[in-house]
Amino acid sequence: MKMKRILAAMAASAMLFSMAGCSNNDVGNADGTAVANGGADNAGGSDKVYNIGICQLVEHPALDAATEGFMAALTEKLGEGNVKFDNQNAQNEATNCTTICNNFVSGGVDLILANATGSLQAASSATSEIPIVGTSITNYATAMGVNDWAEMKGKNITGTSDLAPIEEQENMIVELFPEVKQVGILYCSAEANSKYQASLMEAALTADGIAYKEYSVADSNEIQAMTTTAVSECDVLYIPTDNTIANATETVKNVLVPAGIPAIVGEEGICAGCGVASLSISYYDIGYKAGEMAYDILVNGKNAGDLDIEFAPQVEKKYNAEICQSLGITPPEDYVAIEAE
Repeated sequence: MKMKRILAAMAASAMLFSMAGCSNNDVGNADGTAVANGGADNAGGSDKVYNIGICQLVEHPALDAATEGFMAALTEKLGEGNVKFDNQNAQNEATNCTTICNNFVSGGVDLILANATGSLQAASSATSEIPIVGTSITNYATAMGVNDWAEMKGKNITGTSDLAPIEEQENMIVELFPEVKQVGILYCSAEANSKYQASLMEAALTADGIAYKEYSVADSNEIQAMTTTAVSECDVLYIPTDNTIANATETVKNVLVPAGIPAIVGEEGICAGCGVASLSISYYDIGYKAGEMAYDILVNGKNAGDLDIEFAPQVEKKYNAEICQSLGITPPEDYVAIEAE
């Protein structure tokens, strides 16, 4: 189902591109993606073309899927001729997020999609007026540095969360590795939501009497050394949804597999790269829901800050068949193999 949705989104994008050369009324995006102005009418019958700025923190399958879902939802709801996307990738650099979002504000976009925490923080700093819809963000209060998201009620931010239940993830560790003695928690300290997930995992492990130790890296340059240290001290690793680690799964895998140490991870993309199993959500689905929320703001006049943060409707136990085979692990029958790319 996920692959069908992604193919549908790709087909829609291809159609938008092909229309760019067919009419003098066509408009193009800054990244070369073209969206025509003369397509189907939106729900209100308006000829307005909505300009949407998309700031994605880094190129990664999970974040890519969220962006695809968002674009598909808005294109379906507004009509191909009534929406123009300026899709920008920050290459995992905070300064790039800031530049991108400031350019969106100066360009007068109608709405900003902030894909991942760094993008949300930059968008929030750039504007308090233009609606911001986030996606692929674990905990919005943590991301924005507030104690309770209620403090942001009525402002210009809403969105969807990629948090899968941490207690259920901890249950997977116990289920697959009942003899575990110490769990190493590997994440990037620069990502506030990774620290948040680590703290939840620590509480769950403590409740089950399982020891743990944190292994945090400041950036990608420290990943190999820190992972090497972790596998020498722990018998299982836990990696939350972390964009820095997600961008370096091959490095992590090249340490874990030779050492015979398994990792339970926070999302399917990281699991496909270096994990044994994950309690996975569909990033396409949370992106699609973010698109529906954007439509409510743009067309139905909803205030972003009055819309509740939405979560993935379901989770699924997934496993990496290749790494499980390498480590001699046989997942239970209710686990689903991750599809090979």
